[in-house]
Amino acid sequence: MSDRLKQIRARIDALDDRLVKLLAARARLAQRIGGFKAGAAYRPEREAQVLRRILKSNRGPLSDGVLARLFSEIMSACRALEDSMTVAYLGPQGTFSQEAVAKHFGGLTAAVPCASIDEVFRQVETGAIGYGVVPVENSTEGAIGRTLDLLLSTPAKVCGEVMLPIRQYLMSRAKRTRDIRKVYSHTQSLAQCQQWLARHLPGAQRTAVVSNAEAARLAARERGAAAIGPRTAAALYRLNLLANNIEDEAKNTTRFLVLAAHDAAPSGDDKTSLIMSARNVPGAMHALLTPLAANQVSMTRLESRPSRTGLWEYVFYVDIEGHQQDANVARALAELKQKASFLKNLGSYPAAVT
Repeated sequence: MSDRLKQIRARIDALDDRLVKLLAARARLAQRIGGFKAGAAYRPEREAQVLRRILKSNRGPLSDGVLARLFSEIMSACRALEDSMTVAYLGPQGTFSQEAVAKHFGGLTAAVPCASIDEVFRQVETGAIGYGVVPVENSTEGAIGRTLDLLLSTPAKVCGEVMLPIRQYLMSRAKRTRDIRKVYSHTQSLAQCQQWLARHLPGAQRTAVVSNAEAARLAARERGAAAIGPRTAAALYRLNLLANNIEDEAKNTTRFLVLAAHDAAPSGDDKTSLIMSARNVPGAMHALLTPLAANQVSMTRLESRPSRTGLWEYVFYVDIEGHQQDANVARALAELKQKASFLKNLGSYPAAVT
């Protein structure tokens, strides 16, 4: 070994020693802060502020994504010293929902898989579990209808969001793609990979199942079968990765909402989610959106959904930029209350750090 290599390794060892001491000092300070907090240790607005500040100062060579994941894990470890918390998600293990939990809360946060989106909502609503993560929309396949329906009636609030890039993998007991005769996956994943499947597995039978994890479980039991899903499912069911990133859209992303009994304080870069309906009079929809424009509030999402209360009656799911405590947003919400036949504020929360 050259002297130069020994010197570099010695410097790395010294930096590692400093990192251990600095992490211990950070953890002790986090414990002290915990003594001043009333309620839960998780503060979504503060954690978003930390990540934004860290990424703003990043000069490489680590990417923003890698650095964000590292600091999410650090905050997860420090949070665990203050309080034990649990997050419900749409299971089973090995799904993208589980990846969303790990990305947002870190790997040291206890995560409980639920059999359905309804069950995630129930766990949070009853207080059995403090937080829940549910998918709300995909950039290529659109809104998750069940989540929207449950948001309409839930007393839970939205306290955060997660933007998860969807990377689809083909996995199987087989070692060659040409040996695959059947492909299992969730309906949305099959739709997101249909062009790849048409090119590489045109003769394979496509079978939709309830989750990507279930697809991996079936592929692990059946010869000549493969599954499409996240990389974590391949590790969980001991499958070979035959192809990586097979999604048709490279920017394919799923947005998840974080549910809790509370929303979040202002972080400096926030969103507010609303559900509303217009009065049944001419120009009602225009009048409903006027308060947003008049108060310079930007709308980032508008989705209509049957209200289930009457024939051809709809509610509108709206995301706006800003926190409900911001002066212009507060004015817009006050005006909306006067104009809307129905208005529900789902909460304000930090915009996802991407």
